Amino acid sequence: MVSSEQRRRQLAREKYERQAQRRAEARAARKRRNTILGASLAVVVLAGGGVLVGTGAFDSKDGKDDRSTPQAAPTAAAEPTTPTRKPVEGCADPAPGAPNGKQWQAEPAMTIANGGSYTATLETNCGKVTIALDAAKAPHTVNSFAFLAGEQYFDHTKCHRLTTGGIYVLQCGDPTASATNPGGTGGPGYKFADENLTGATYPAGTVAMANSGPGTNGSQFFLVYKDTKLDPSYTPFGKITGGLDVLQKIAAAGTLEGRTDGHPMADVTLNAVTTAKG
Repeated sequence: MVSSEQRRRQLAREKYERQAQRRAEARAARKRRNTILGASLAVVVLAGGGVLVGTGAFDSKDGKDDRSTPQAAPTAAAEPTTPTRKPVEGCADPAPGAPNGKQWQAEPAMTIANGGSYTATLETNCGKVTIALDAAKAPHTVNSFAFLAGEQYFDHTKCHRLTTGGIYVLQCGDPTASATNPGGTGGPGYKFADENLTGATYPAGTVAMANSGPGTNGSQFFLVYKDTKLDPSYTPFGKITGGLDVLQKIAAAGTLEGRTDGHPMADVTLNAVTTAKG
């Protein structure tokens, strides 16, 4: 039989155990609550940081305020992205080789027949383009072009510039143009005077010299694939007789940069350029 003292002690012990259990449960509850609050705070801080970054961000394409997809602040400056070429139907890899980059101190001596008929052939990695050269109206220009072609100066050079808005041309003939050099500054070392500028127009099919001002013709030329309005400042020296569709296909693929003036998406290369009498 349990004495009254033993019963008292038993009840006290059970009360103590109940109190200890409640304290343990309370500590566990506080711990869970603190954990949840801490996690929530972290989410709020992260979201808040994102909103701050997103606020005032602008879309580089159209200049509109773009707040639809806030992002966390980057830990380092982003590396500039390099545009990626996409395949263009009808264009193959350029033939192996590199421009010879020859240089001359003076315009070549005249070797073409006065008023003779000459044809140029551009063998590009996107197709062939043939040109009837106008030696009667632009004898020095045709003579220089034929000379450079005979020296294989144009072989393996890039057509480095395509314009698809306002003016419609593919520009070629710079031996320095490459994947790392945008081109536009190279030449054969000599310059010669303008020709055939009186009343010059630039309809589709025109071939004319590029320049950096009066009397600065060198090796760079452009092919007009769609009627273009330009001041009569660029020597017209030929008409495309075949391959205009090749140029239009190159133009339809657009520029590498996605602008109306840039490098052609197709890696257009003059594999070989030749001229012939007749």
